[in-house]
Amino acid sequence: MRQIKSVRKLTTMGVLAAISVVLVAVVHFPILPAAPFLEYDPADVPIFLATFMFGPMSGLLLTVVVSIVQGVTVSSGSGIIGIVMHILATGAFVLVAGFIYRARRTRKIAYLSLALGALTMTTVMCLWNVIFVPIFTPTMDRTVVISMLPTVFIPFNLIKSGANAIITAVLYKSISNLVFRASDDKELTL
Repeated sequence: MRQIKSVRKLTTMGVLAAISVVLVAVVHFPILPAAPFLEYDPADVPIFLATFMFGPMSGLLLTVVVSIVQGVTVSSGSGIIGIVMHILATGAFVLVAGFIYRARRTRKIAYLSLALGALTMTTVMCLWNVIFVPIFTPTMDRTVVISMLPTVFIPFNLIKSGANAIITAVLYKSISNLVFRASDDKELTL
């Protein structure tokens, strides 16, 4: 039985990783006219689903794998900085949301963990945008980045992480039922 669970988990995580890479390649568009270089994509949704199904460490592992695959394929223009920023942003979300949800698996806690994950991701990205954007875009001075935090970076990260959290909340029950339906595993709440 343990081998079946391991195979199911590995297979599910592989499928979710592939879906994440496809999503970032196919669905990406700017959401703030002031910053068309910042694009929304739903690629974190499969990672958030894995986090809720298998725990925060599985979510973090999937974050690292997906970030590297995306960074050398469909998002290769952002290079190592893009990979690191994705790991830091999504990793912060999955650790916060994953540990909170793992402690108590109720619908209310799930929603709370998703909200706190989105806020954590946004907060973490404030710091990392100030550090990494001037390196990635040398024409953008650090003071310019700081001035863009309240009007560009904070709204963008809140919208992106919030939208992905909402999509996760909508899809989670169906996806987890599909993954765990054929087993004796306990259904997860959301």
